Amino acid sequence: MSDKLIVEKRGHVALITMNNPPANTWTQEGLQALITTVTELNQDDSIYALVLVSDSDKFFSAGADLNLFADGNKERAYTMARLFGEAFETLSGFRGVSIAAINGWSMGGGLEVALACDIRIAEEKATMALPEASVGLLPCAGGTQNLTRLVGEGWAKRMILCGERVNAGKALEIGLVEEVVANGQSREVALALAEKVGAQSPKAVAACKVLVQHTRQGSHNEALRMERELFLDLFDTEDQQEGVNAFLQKRKPEWKNR
Repeated sequence: MSDKLIVEKRGHVALITMNNPPANTWTQEGLQALITTVTELNQDDSIYALVLVSDSDKFFSAGADLNLFADGNKERAYTMARLFGEAFETLSGFRGVSIAAINGWSMGGGLEVALACDIRIAEEKATMALPEASVGLLPCAGGTQNLTRLVGEGWAKRMILCGERVNAGKALEIGLVEEVVANGQSREVALALAEKVGAQSPKAVAACKVLVQHTRQGSHNEALRMERELFLDLFDTEDQQEGVNAFLQKRKPEWKNR
C-alpha cells in the first residue's frame, strides 16, 4: 500500500483519502495504490460503498503532475496513460457504490477520478475542468467519454475543447454532479449517503450497477434480457430470501453479501 491513499473502514463504508499534498496530483505510486485498494475492497464482503475524499482544503485533486511530461518522453507517457486508465476503470468497476466528495479544485485527472465514481457531491467552492488541451495534451483516463455521457456533447465540448471551467452551481445544472452542499460538508454528506447503501442488498446493488452501466454501450433489448437474467440470479443468494422475509416480518434485513 501507499501513504498517497489512506483507507479507513467505517462499518460497511470505506473512506479513501487522497494524501499527496499540496494538490493531490496522481503519481504512479498513487494510481497503483488505487488499483490495489479497490481490488481488495471488492474482495471484502463487508464493504458495500466507498467515499473518495481529499486531505486538502483547497484541492480535491489537480490531476497528473505535469513534470512527468515536460521532457516529451513517450515511453513514460504510455506508462502513465495506461495506469490512469487501469486505475480509474478499476474504480468504475467497484461492485458497490462509489461517491466522490469534491471539496475544491478538481482538474484534469482530478475530475476524471470523480467521473469514474457513481455519484459526485460538490461543495459550493468547488471548480471543475478538463484543461489538458491547454497544455498540448488530452484527457486520457476516461474524461472524453464519461463527461460526455453525463453532460452531453455540447457541454463536454465547452469544457474540453474550449477549456471552460464550471463552478458547483453550473456543474449541478448540467448534470456533472448530483448535489451541491455547503463548504466543508461534502465528506459528511457523502458518508451519510454511503451509509444508506447498507440498507440495500449488496448483491442486488451490484447487479443493478452492472445493468445501469450497461446502458453506456449495450443495446436496449439486450439490457432487458440481462435484467431478467440477473433478477433470477439473485435467487441463488442468501440475501434474496433475507430481504423478502425481513420485509414480510416487518424487520430490518441482515445482509450477508452472499
